[in-house]
Amino acid sequence: MADDPKQKGLGALTATFLVAGNMVGSGLFLLPASLAGVGSSSLIGWGIAGVGAMAIAGVFAILGAVRPDPDGLVRYPADGVHPWAGAIAWGAYWLSCWVGNVAIALAAVGYLAYFLPALIGPWPTAIAAIVAIWLMTLANLSGPRVVGWFSGSTLLIGLVPIVAAIIAGVIGFDADVFAASWNVSGQPLTHAIPATLVTIFWAYLGLESATIAAKAVDNPRRNLPIATLGGVALATVVYAAATAAVMGVIPAGDLAKSTAPFADVVGRLVGPVAGAVVAACALAKTLGTLAGWLLVAAEAGASGAASGYLPRAIGGEPGSRLPVRGVVATAVLMSITTLATISPTLTKQFNALINAAVLANLLVYLLCAVALLRFSGGLSPGRRFAVWAVAGLAGAFCLWATFAYLAG
Repeated sequence: MADDPKQKGLGALTATFLVAGNMVGSGLFLLPASLAGVGSSSLIGWGIAGVGAMAIAGVFAILGAVRPDPDGLVRYPADGVHPWAGAIAWGAYWLSCWVGNVAIALAAVGYLAYFLPALIGPWPTAIAAIVAIWLMTLANLSGPRVVGWFSGSTLLIGLVPIVAAIIAGVIGFDADVFAASWNVSGQPLTHAIPATLVTIFWAYLGLESATIAAKAVDNPRRNLPIATLGGVALATVVYAAATAAVMGVIPAGDLAKSTAPFADVVGRLVGPVAGAVVAACALAKTLGTLAGWLLVAAEAGASGAASGYLPRAIGGEPGSRLPVRGVVATAVLMSITTLATISPTLTKQFNALINAAVLANLLVYLLCAVALLRFSGGLSPGRRFAVWAVAGLAGAFCLWATFAYLAG
């Protein structure tokens, strides 16, 4: 597009907002409750995670410029490291997709429970999540257009809870509540904060998708890194502001029990009707996200099967535009995972699932960082040093966050 003088592509600023807009969404909807066990000091974790996310985004910005590939996330390790690394990347990414989808289904149930409190409880929550999974499976089996329409129509709706919570939280911010919730874990921050990085990074999954828009960006070698890093930085500011707003209104003890933190903060400050509107918007967005990511998981499984890395049973049917077997297999795996991870509280189950999904993605990101090191052999010494610095920082963050979580 940028090569056509009659068409003007995206500039750095527009592309930055595009990247940030693609990231900010339902991944944040339950995180304030997930982080309540640490407290408002988790904002430090958002800053650290943001730096790590920018380093990883930098890896994909460089890879997207030097080796553009729509399946790069899982192909780079195979091409740049070893075929076995490709198999690990495919398996980890596919695993993270359907495990993460269960967490999204639980987030939807959490906001539905704002209207139907009877859904709170290990078995009611699990059954409601499975119903949500199969409803979105039926939507997928109706065709990609249905999923595309549903996911697209809920895109802007998903911003309502976050924007409403930030505005209401800023107006009703209570410094005493925020200070009292600073470090409720009782552990030194040097131990408590690193252990939150994997949980926080749930909101950053998919940051690599920014490079897909490379052809729509003017002067991508210059603007794509700016947009990718700027988009991650802007998303980090939004994430931190939303978390601070919620934690400055709801005490940590109450927040830890919440299944709909953004609706709760708006409901407390504006009224139950406003809270219900926010909950409805969050519910719509999480269901739209679930429908879209269920298709992504099925397509990832089909692509992995076609490449020989994953079982053929989850592959697509010859001549079919929709991997029906993959969609159904993904829904079955998600249902089993929902039952296998039943926990005393919705938040505890949600945390276990997102942590597993993030750990799998961090492994893929680490392999991509190593692949970038291998691909940099033909660069000039100065550029090679810069590439190694970005890849090294990204890889170090992936390792540190993983070990900090496992040690915690």
